[in-house]
Amino acid sequence: MRRLWISVSALSALALLGGQLSFAGSTPAAASKPSPPQAYPADSLRALAAPIGLRIGTAVNADQLGVNEAYTKITAEQFSSVTAENVMKWSEVEPTRGTYTWEKADQLVAFAKKNKQLVRGHTLLWHNQLPAWLSSDGNTTTLSDAEVKAVLKRHIFNQMRHFKGDIWQWDVVNEAFDDNGQPRQTIWYKAWGGTGYIADAFRWAREADPKALLFYNDYNLEFTGVKSDAVYALVRSLKAQRVPIDGVGFQGHLSTQYGYPDLQNNLERFAALGLKVALTEVDVRTETKPDAVNTPVNPLAPYAQESYWSRTLQACLAVKACISFTPWGFGDAYSWVPGWFTNPQEGAALIYDEQLNPKGSYDVLQQALTLAAGAPQRSHR
Repeated sequence: MRRLWISVSALSALALLGGQLSFAGSTPAAASKPSPPQAYPADSLRALAAPIGLRIGTAVNADQLGVNEAYTKITAEQFSSVTAENVMKWSEVEPTRGTYTWEKADQLVAFAKKNKQLVRGHTLLWHNQLPAWLSSDGNTTTLSDAEVKAVLKRHIFNQMRHFKGDIWQWDVVNEAFDDNGQPRQTIWYKAWGGTGYIADAFRWAREADPKALLFYNDYNLEFTGVKSDAVYALVRSLKAQRVPIDGVGFQGHLSTQYGYPDLQNNLERFAALGLKVALTEVDVRTETKPDAVNTPVNPLAPYAQESYWSRTLQACLAVKACISFTPWGFGDAYSWVPGWFTNPQEGAALIYDEQLNPKGSYDVLQQALTLAAGAPQRSHR
């Protein structure tokens, strides 16, 4: 593995965290690079990742797409896949029972087609962002168990068939386990009397759209521990039962206040089950100023963030089954992090700043992809 250090300042920051930055592969000869589509800069993330078949994605804020010119341009030029940040969630597509509102999601799909991007569907089954008629908290509902089962099946079929042929990967089930590795006591768990809803959801999803890749998606799978082990046991069991699960999404919400996870090892052990893997919601937050939520308290923090971004991409590059790498958005002004992590205040989690200028975290992704010619070629199927 060829190693390349960013700067003396970066060394200091990485030493504090025990971090080390390395790049996969060797520098490719310029002549060996295929010409990217003319519409996309040759040094864009999507163009640099194309030779090895890796899709570089982003979660898309539908309120900015087509309205904010700079945001729209970056989304089109830099990324080869897109994820609906919110507009495919149940509360958005069926706020009134039996009445579907697909318009914003359809606009995202149309944008992706225009810009030759693949689409990750997010998400079919989750305990959050449910419509009020179904559940206000994900744990209680006025519907009977039989009704809960029926509306979930109908939702999966209606949504997947609406987008049939347009979605590359679906997050079929999202965050079914808590931080202690226990099944969440959601309306789904209660209606089925256990985790049987997960297998049913995947079976219905395969029937609704046989060609879409079907993923289980969760956070903190990057670290070996009770949660990662619980999800590993679940998907191994699903595979043994011939449940049609194709992949596992590692969300990748990281923070510099914690050590770097043994990510590559976990990607490899899930891939060894015969599954695709993906980094689906990556961001790297750090402690920031309460009155400037995207300004780090420690001036060395950005170098540590750069290390985490680079190492996360490299872990994906090293595992052939890792088919996509998706930051959860790209501009700090639109990140969910500052509003969620407030004690201590955290932010500055993405690869572009509040003015949509690329940060050092963007540069290290660009550099890692430039040096990735030796990474395994991956297949989208």
